[in-house]
Amino acid sequence: MITRIPSVALVAASVLLTGCGGGALAATDHASAPTPASSSSASPSPSSEISAEAAARQLPGVGPKMLARIPATTEQVVLVTGRGANSPLSTLALYERTDDGWEQTVSLAAHNALKGWSDHHMAGDLRSPIGVYSLTDAGGLLKDPGTKLSYDHGSGFVSPGTGFEGEPLAGSFDYVIAINYNRQPGTSPLDWTRPLGSSRGGGIWIHVDHGGPTHGCVSIAEDHMKELLRTLDPARHPVIVMGDAAALDH
Repeated sequence: MITRIPSVALVAASVLLTGCGGGALAATDHASAPTPASSSSASPSPSSEISAEAAARQLPGVGPKMLARIPATTEQVVLVTGRGANSPLSTLALYERTDDGWEQTVSLAAHNALKGWSDHHMAGDLRSPIGVYSLTDAGGLLKDPGTKLSYDHGSGFVSPGTGFEGEPLAGSFDYVIAINYNRQPGTSPLDWTRPLGSSRGGGIWIHVDHGGPTHGCVSIAEDHMKELLRTLDPARHPVIVMGDAAALDH
């Protein structure tokens, strides 16, 4: 479990060539519908350990419609709450399901896309997709820090150039966690399969923050990325719930 850490100064990367909203570069355009794992749209069953009402009270700002998209089997939720619909600033918090409900274990400053959020993300719109998505695969330029997620270590995780605020992007992809928006779960974050088609974007990750907005991803400081990777457990069916505060409160 991640130890409780105070919020850190914002530091994050606008990602370009291999990920973070780089759907326009996708080489494959599949017209098939997204898999259930990608959309994470299953509703909690009556046999869940805690009631929907209790869960709603303990996932701050998450309304019943968004809550209903969290699978009943999920025991870890990465909650990303944007400051505003058009803001690149957000907070990432990790919640773990206990016998008494959802318990927050960490809260961190984060960046999202330059222009904020969208409930119909498109390639190049510079907005992060709103929704609930499973987290199954990770990777990075640096070696596996000890995650239970599938981890692809390779030289393809590079981010040259500078971000929207002139910050260097080097190291942005030292560690990444693929968000299962418009991608095939169970593959490398570098895989370009796009079930909704390349026009809907892709390559949406959690990655290392470098001091500015992203193209579509969520970013946090490198030390916290390593801790998050070590904490997420596929046996606990982790998901990310992400969007601006108003969008999440439905």
